[in-house]
Amino acid sequence: MAENQLKALEKKIDELIALCGDLNRENQSLKHDSLGWHDERLQLVANNDLARKKVEAMINRLQALEQES
Repeated sequence: MAENQLKALEKKIDELIALCGDLNRENQSLKHDSLGWHDERLQLVANNDLARKKVEAMINRLQALEQES
């Protein structure tokens, strides 16, 4: 009986070790994805800022043209 319990415990430990490995790989993948999304967000914020500045410049030029006429 003790031998069966020991084998069952050993099997559960092996399953837990495998699960830990799977979770570690998943965690690393999620961290990698998170870094990618962070970099993408920074790029999008920069692009948005550039677009905003261009639109503001166009509006200012149009207002200046309107005042000249």
